[in-house]
Amino acid sequence: MTAAIAEFTSEIPDDDRTLVLLTVEEAAVRLRIGRTTCFNLIRTGALESVTIGHLRRVPVAALPEFVARLRATNRAA
Repeated sequence: MTAAIAEFTSEIPDDDRTLVLLTVEEAAVRLRIGRTTCFNLIRTGALESVTIGHLRRVPVAALPEFVARLRATNRAA
């Protein structure tokens, strides 16, 4: 587990640690961004998501990976 993932998951309440997939709205809340911004990140491929039937879900592990990529990009700039 990378440091970014460990840091991110340490903030998740114990009862939420069993979650594997989040709704787009839940992912947006955890990233502290708007729902529309979250959908745009998914649309552009910046944030991983999966489709189950007609439902769009974001893997919990995709959030710290997304943040780690942002941090790496910001360091390189």
